[in-house]
Amino acid sequence: MSPAFAKLSALLPDLAPWRASRDFRLLWVQGLVTYFSSAMAMIALPLQIKELTGSPLAVGAMGAVELVPLVVFGLYGGALADAVDRRKVILLTEAGLGLLAVVLLVNALLPTPVLWPLYVVAAGVSALAGLQRPALDSLLARIVPHEHQTAAAALNSLRWQMGSIAGPALAGLVVAYAGHAPAYGVTIVGFAVSVLLCRRLSPAPPAHDAEKPSLRGIAEGARYAWSRPVLLGTYAVDLAAMFFAFPNTIFPFLADELDADWSLGLMYAAGSVGSLVLGLTSGWTSKVRRHGLLVVAGAAGWGLAITAAGWFGNIWLVLLCLAFAGAGDMLSGLGRATIWNQTIPEELRGRLAGIEVLSYSVGPQLGQVRAGAMAGWTGTRSAVWTGGVACVASVGLLCLALPKLLTYDSETDEDSLRRKAQQEAAQRASAQRESAQREAAGAV
Repeated sequence: MSPAFAKLSALLPDLAPWRASRDFRLLWVQGLVTYFSSAMAMIALPLQIKELTGSPLAVGAMGAVELVPLVVFGLYGGALADAVDRRKVILLTEAGLGLLAVVLLVNALLPTPVLWPLYVVAAGVSALAGLQRPALDSLLARIVPHEHQTAAAALNSLRWQMGSIAGPALAGLVVAYAGHAPAYGVTIVGFAVSVLLCRRLSPAPPAHDAEKPSLRGIAEGARYAWSRPVLLGTYAVDLAAMFFAFPNTIFPFLADELDADWSLGLMYAAGSVGSLVLGLTSGWTSKVRRHGLLVVAGAAGWGLAITAAGWFGNIWLVLLCLAFAGAGDMLSGLGRATIWNQTIPEELRGRLAGIEVLSYSVGPQLGQVRAGAMAGWTGTRSAVWTGGVACVASVGLLCLALPKLLTYDSETDEDSLRRKAQQEAAQRASAQRESAQREAAGAV
């Protein structure tokens, strides 16, 4: 192998998790199918509300309807993931999401579709997603070896970026040329395939001494997170970055100011393109030990890129900055996911995953409110670049307040070493059970 080819290979995504874990392969494919199929409903639903009402407020109200169920069921879903078989949670919630898509299809086929079921379904989807996401996230920490967590996070992010770029584009064509009902039909088929894939996952039972879901259990998870400065740092940095520098909601106004209405779709896609490029060259991240540095560098890079996007008046430079911002966001996300999966004990993994759902979902929601209010007060471009500056400043202050985030090292951190030993012990016990079962079968 030539030196140039070896360097190129080192940049390519690390496929070790794919080769090592059958369940990871199943979840990866299942997630890709779900992203593509659910994109149909994600595009068709707000467009149908727009057609039925003609009101921007009615479309925007969908976000308010979704937020509370996501928060409540995200926290409960975390406690549930620690108390029951995670495979069952994923399977049942996927089936529930498919049934909600059936409701959308039936409503779309009515001579006069009704508005209120669309909001009910939006709230239901948010609730089921809140229940499911902690089980999905906590399952990854169990099925992927400790040393492959960063590579697994990169592969999952790559899958998400592929879905977020191609899914909405395909969905837009289907809705535009075929209508809402066919889009909902594709969603139903996708969830049916997803359920079949989830049925093939290995069981993921809870610990033998797991408690039933309760407020006390949720509080226990919150206390653990509060006692770990590294975890607190990952949550706080992400919240600050998204609150101060998530300007997506004012992109239409930014396109107007730059006299480039044609660029609106590219603005929304640019971040995903940047994330995709980083994902395709993420092989080097598997060798990183200081994952806290990834979190901080990625969030600071996101803030700097958003600052530049608000400062420049050339649309192509703005799009380039937004792509760099997407790459920074993904880099920070890889660091966060790795720290979460390498340090959190198995018995608390679900509850902490519920808190993680809040950390990366509430921030963008509040960030859109901040960006909109700031744009109305100071103007669109200033709302963008001042938010980026505030993001960089807040990340710097958080580093001073929580220095352990910067010094985190996966090979020396006590929580990381403890989690690694826990996972290795579970793998040995599983191998011994399988060996005993094979011997018993041979004796018969």
